[in-house]
Amino acid sequence: MAVTGWFVALVALGVVPVVAVGQATGSAWPVLAAWLALCLVLLVFDVVLAGSPRRLSVERSLPDRVRLGESVTSTLLITNRGRRTVRALVRDAWQPSARASLPRQRLVIPPAERRAVSQQLQPFRRGDRMSAQVIVRAFGPLRLGARQAALSAPGRLRVLPPFNARKHLPSRLARLRELDGSSAVMVRGQGTEFDSLREYVRGDDVRSIDWRATARRQDLVVRTWRPERDRRVVIVIDTGRTSAARIDNEPRIDTSFEASLLLAALATRAGDRVDVVAFDRRVRGRVQGANGPTLLSRMVDTLAAVDPELIEMDWDAVPGQVRDITAHRALVVLLTSIDAPGASQGLLSVLPQLTQKHLVVVASVTDPDVVAAVSQRDRRDDVYRAASAERSLLDITRVSAAIRHQGADVVTGAPADLPPALSDHYIALKAAGRL
Repeated sequence: MAVTGWFVALVALGVVPVVAVGQATGSAWPVLAAWLALCLVLLVFDVVLAGSPRRLSVERSLPDRVRLGESVTSTLLITNRGRRTVRALVRDAWQPSARASLPRQRLVIPPAERRAVSQQLQPFRRGDRMSAQVIVRAFGPLRLGARQAALSAPGRLRVLPPFNARKHLPSRLARLRELDGSSAVMVRGQGTEFDSLREYVRGDDVRSIDWRATARRQDLVVRTWRPERDRRVVIVIDTGRTSAARIDNEPRIDTSFEASLLLAALATRAGDRVDVVAFDRRVRGRVQGANGPTLLSRMVDTLAAVDPELIEMDWDAVPGQVRDITAHRALVVLLTSIDAPGASQGLLSVLPQLTQKHLVVVASVTDPDVVAAVSQRDRRDDVYRAASAERSLLDITRVSAAIRHQGADVVTGAPADLPPALSDHYIALKAAGRL
């Protein structure tokens, strides 16, 4: 049972006459007790006449998933199976991160009728947003008191990564088609596949001349090549403590997801096989054996529930994770942080094992505020901040040089720039015949 503000106001209303009668009779306590007893009787009477919230049945209508930043409608269908009209205050107990527009709503449900309660959800965090119960408070006709019950109505909304980087996909696909020969001449390089023959054009590499075809046609003929298809791309996402840092108001791990989705969409269109693993000391999410639209669907669904763990990344286990995925040469993309030399020692120690067999690219987010702070030296505090920012950038440069010395490539960029930069590097590897 619950009391309302009207009951409190009713009790307070009796203070004035009680004080007046007490002053007149010399004894206010009997009058006060009588007033409180009357208020309690009215309260009990009101609660008894209230409809039972436990006679309500609740059904929920809700989409399974939504992208971060978008909104969906959650609808509750509440049926009154009792004999009395229920005047209710309904609260759908969503997590705060679901950002429900109308968490509390009033409605009147006559006997044997159904009412719908709708509200907009616009989550601001990835993952599963949950609502296990619906709290119903049924008021009496006097609205002095109410019956309250928690009705089971489990709901789950999976909030997927937004994939804002998909706006870069059309331009990268156009460049990939040019590389593949749809819009331009094929390229030649190590690790490429033969595509077709064409007439020699001044400036062509003489090493691409096909002398047998030239003898048959009695005209110079050259071979055209295209990058090999069905190559392996293994994306390893660091979900350790450094991935929890917010860069430009976005968690570093979310930027890694954006870069992974864009690269996966591009690589699968190029005919390559993409596998993804989110790892720190154990596997937090894995996507294998998917391609095309199925790949992106499985990736966003798997990565949606992955959050950073406040533990150190176990880099020694990464080569084993890659071996579990493929025993052949592959492009291994490590999405991690390289802004601290001490924290990068584990990464540097395992790079020789990876670069010995695979082509390795290390991608990391840089903080645009740090870059901007280097040039701001108007005040004394700005000078100290600029010196600290300069030291941070030098640390990144040192770690990047050490990574390149181990035979891996480095791609860095601000949160908005890293996904297209990583895809551009992938295209460049294709064009150079390294992949």
